[in-house]
Amino acid sequence: MLPLRVTLIALLLAANTVLHVVPLLAMALVKALLPFGRLRKISNPVLTGLAESWIGVNSWMLDRFLRTRVHVQEDVALQKDGHYLVLANHQSWVDIVVLQKVFNRRIPLLRFFLKRQLFWVPLLGLAWWALDFPFMGRHTPKQIARRPELAGRDVEATRRACEKFREIPVAIMNFVEGTRFTSAKHARQGVPYRHLLKPKSGGVAFVLDAMGTGLHAILDVTIAYPDGRPSLVDLLADRVPAIHVHVRQRPLPAELLHGDYQNDRAFRVRFQRWMNALWQEKDADIARLLAD
Repeated sequence: MLPLRVTLIALLLAANTVLHVVPLLAMALVKALLPFGRLRKISNPVLTGLAESWIGVNSWMLDRFLRTRVHVQEDVALQKDGHYLVLANHQSWVDIVVLQKVFNRRIPLLRFFLKRQLFWVPLLGLAWWALDFPFMGRHTPKQIARRPELAGRDVEATRRACEKFREIPVAIMNFVEGTRFTSAKHARQGVPYRHLLKPKSGGVAFVLDAMGTGLHAILDVTIAYPDGRPSLVDLLADRVPAIHVHVRQRPLPAELLHGDYQNDRAFRVRFQRWMNALWQEKDADIARLLAD
């Protein structure tokens, strides 16, 4: 019965995806053909509404079919038309489902920086492109060491994306660790955190530099799974009894809004110290949420 249950829920989610992505792509085509920028902007609320409807139906189905309960603690008054940088720890693909459920229609649509290869995911890749999700090269340190110009490409892609985001309400999502937490990665890094990997500050610094006062706050999100880090299959199989989420609003660090993270070593050290202090607090938050 369990494989049948998982298959049926997956099919319903897939059907909902097709139901929403097809009109979304049709609207994206109309947007691309419109001759003036002002006319193209009119289509943005329609595209966003379709994406929010897709997320809403997904969340509704999961609420009906699963016993998973998401417990949310919030120290913030959220704004639907705000301009946020959202920072979160990353343990599982379930994180994305949780973030969408917690924030859908309460803040602007979450937009992720995606690996360029994800553009080729059937239907979803085109949908992300239509919604102005930025696609990045995500080059390794070794690749950048051999070809330094690769780092510049990602910085420029970040700037182009942020220029678009200045014109619309936005929530820019960043999984600061850059990868999902595993015990093996944690052991290799030798970090001073019990529940987190090392934060990668560069992406956050580039967004703050590009957006500056175009953002009005940082949403610091901590996600904890008391019964262990789940997979998507665990979620669909109803093996995730509870998920704990803490949302804290932080002011923008004014002294770090503009600086040359790549070339100014003193600025980079200051930025990393700020990021590490935030991560120390997040590690304590996870310990508390797990104890709760």
